[in-house]
Amino acid sequence: MRSILSSENLWADILAVRERSPLVHSITNLVVMNFNANVLLAAGASPVMAHAHEEVCEMVCIAHALALNIGTLDPYWVESMMLALAAAKERGIPTVFDPVGAGATVYRNRTLERLLAVAFPTVIRGNCSEIMSTAGFAVSTRGIDSSAVASDALAAAKTLVNRSGSVVCFSGEVDHVLDDHNRLARLFNGHAWMTRITGVGCSATALIGAFCAVQPDAWRATTAAMALLAIAGEVAAEKVQVRGLGVGSMAVSLIDELQLLDQATFESRLRMKVTVWQG
Repeated sequence: MRSILSSENLWADILAVRERSPLVHSITNLVVMNFNANVLLAAGASPVMAHAHEEVCEMVCIAHALALNIGTLDPYWVESMMLALAAAKERGIPTVFDPVGAGATVYRNRTLERLLAVAFPTVIRGNCSEIMSTAGFAVSTRGIDSSAVASDALAAAKTLVNRSGSVVCFSGEVDHVLDDHNRLARLFNGHAWMTRITGVGCSATALIGAFCAVQPDAWRATTAAMALLAIAGEVAAEKVQVRGLGVGSMAVSLIDELQLLDQATFESRLRMKVTVWQG
């Protein structure tokens, strides 16, 4: 590769979010709204969550990024997302799409198709099963929980990149970030307890929006956001375990670490491998 993504590059993007406080318009699911907003605030970004048809396009026009999440669908919210996505496309602001529960129901799959027909987003982020289903691969699903593993999802992610031109990120024990320049970043940070806190994956999507707002290279921005969240989760889990506490306390500690994480800790903990993938 002509250049290797470094920990210093990623830290520069973390500082840019903290310093510039980008406004991220999130149309997300009802379960995670509060947690998503707090994650964005802790990382230094500013959240806004508006879905009324009467204002959604105006809100997009003052935001720096748009994050869409189909976790709790209904027809009104679907229309809001379509309006917002069209406005973001017209204005040229980065969009991040989370196909929560893709493959679980016919309605969810049809909604996916309708949204992607409006515009392909800048970034598509989901778990292994969601990315496989979005790419059109056969996969069984357990609602929002992934039933696939990274080795299954990589081929699907490549297919989705080639079809959409989007950066594709699938999360799991190892997070993968791919783009149409054949760059692949793999992140080996994180902690198993992160899967036991509602909204961590959905918050990753919103956080990617914040990073895309300050870093024009969406692949690098996505990698930086995922690295920050994974390392913050890793540190948070260790701190609460030392105190004999569990995942409830970890949720609070995770938000703390997103705010307080320093460069030395980030760079010493980052476990990342960047390669070129073959289509």
